[in-house]
Amino acid sequence: MRLSDFDFPFDPSLIATQPIVPRDQARLLVLDRQSGQMMHYRVSDLPSLLVPGDVVVVNNTKVLPARIVGIKRPSGRPVEVLFVKNLADTVWQVMVKGRFRPQQVIELPQGARATILQRDAEGTVVKVDSPLPIRHLLQQYGMMPLPPYMKRRSIRQDYEWYQTVFAVHEGSIAAPTAGLHFTNDLLARLAARAIDVVAITLHVGPGTFRPVVTEHIEDHRMEGETFKVEAEAAQAILRAKQTGRRVIAVGTTVVRTLETVALKYGRIIPTQGESHLFITPGFRFLAVDALMTNFHLPKTTLLMLVSAFAGIEFVRRAYEEAVKERYRFYSYGDAMLIL
Repeated sequence: MRLSDFDFPFDPSLIATQPIVPRDQARLLVLDRQSGQMMHYRVSDLPSLLVPGDVVVVNNTKVLPARIVGIKRPSGRPVEVLFVKNLADTVWQVMVKGRFRPQQVIELPQGARATILQRDAEGTVVKVDSPLPIRHLLQQYGMMPLPPYMKRRSIRQDYEWYQTVFAVHEGSIAAPTAGLHFTNDLLARLAARAIDVVAITLHVGPGTFRPVVTEHIEDHRMEGETFKVEAEAAQAILRAKQTGRRVIAVGTTVVRTLETVALKYGRIIPTQGESHLFITPGFRFLAVDALMTNFHLPKTTLLMLVSAFAGIEFVRRAYEEAVKERYRFYSYGDAMLIL
């Protein structure tokens, strides 16, 4: 398939730069794949849109305030460093703009310094020397890594806004945005309706957002992201599949995790690893029966996954409807529920 198949006209004024408060008052466009109908709700209506026995699966990753300002030496210019992944001890994969050479130094707060070890097409790797553990340094001086399309710097409120209520395991450079709509009240109302909510972990990395630049999407390769499925979640999902109940994925990260496991083992089991799964139209879903997801950028792997789940034409019509009805787009925006 061609990259242009996943393009659509868009009004940039629809990009949300802060969330609706309370979160579950975001709008929810419901897509029925059997009837082809689209209906307009709020996220707070979710309990009435699901049925008792459904299993809702969320991603409990926690966003690290991973963007920090340092000083590039010897030029003395300020530079933003995004800490992506801890590779070994004090060695980190980072993202940084500009020209750098091996052994060049970036000075960080509190006397810390990052020395460039590798800078090539595969990415940038640094060694960090710091009197504080790097995670403590980021907690004190780091900023939440908001997506660049918001076109603003993070503020104090983003430390709460850009984190789900079920965030536990720190390690992501971006929020699993469909989960941002959930509140403790919504979780309680789902439980009261006998709808189970279980959590898996996938740490969101650059692979989720890396642009597709190949003309034929099949030539794109996904960068790996680490995941873990604990026993409790695996057992709940397996019971649901065995008894004909639905598994509702909250976000594309949950889809990729569950389908990665199902492809490898034929069912969901407790496991951990790295997902390189690139889901495109024609993919046969083994684990996920319904999907809640935000609206995504054109020509992205996220939109391709959603199109694989709901169908390219149906998703295109849904996006046209969302634009016409002035839905709010992207990380802090509204959502879709695909049944």
